[in-house]
Amino acid sequence: MWPAPVTLTGKHVTLTPLSQDHRSDLEEAVHDGDLHRLWYTTVPAPDAVGAEIERRLSLPDMLPFAVLTPDGKAVGMTTYMNIDATNRRVEIGSTWYRKAVQRGPLNTEAKLLLLTHAFDELDCIAVEFRTHFLNHQSRRAIERLGAKLDGVLRNHITMENGTLRDTAVYSILPTEWPAVKANLTWQLAKPRD
Repeated sequence: MWPAPVTLTGKHVTLTPLSQDHRSDLEEAVHDGDLHRLWYTTVPAPDAVGAEIERRLSLPDMLPFAVLTPDGKAVGMTTYMNIDATNRRVEIGSTWYRKAVQRGPLNTEAKLLLLTHAFDELDCIAVEFRTHFLNHQSRRAIERLGAKLDGVLRNHITMENGTLRDTAVYSILPTEWPAVKANLTWQLAKPRD
């Protein structure tokens, strides 16, 4: 299996293989900010967290992680998805965090850990990010990482509410990785407001 399950640990976050052991923490986390009510993203309702864990674990082109705080509490999920082992490409996506940890060092470090593993260990030729065109918070976060907009897939997906999603596709290439890594490392080191 490529990539193999792995635990990635930093100062602010640990990414560990997702399991049903994380279910109760994640059910609580989804309540923080009522994330499942956002129409332009897909976050499970509290009573659907167990099914979402099973769905992610069953997909052959997905390696799901639970996102843990330093005290070991699960506060969200993220994945390597749309895995293309032949071409050494992954997408980092299906990510959500409880509201209390958003816009802090946890997300920055989680992306640094995932990107470091993808480029330095897996030798990826590209790492993608995709989000709803109207998810401005997510798009700004992806752009802050240093990812470049590849384009927009128009009418790409039908959402649960029946609307058609235009998907903004971003990527980072190996030649861009040193600058992206330096920027993420600096972001973690600088004082936060």
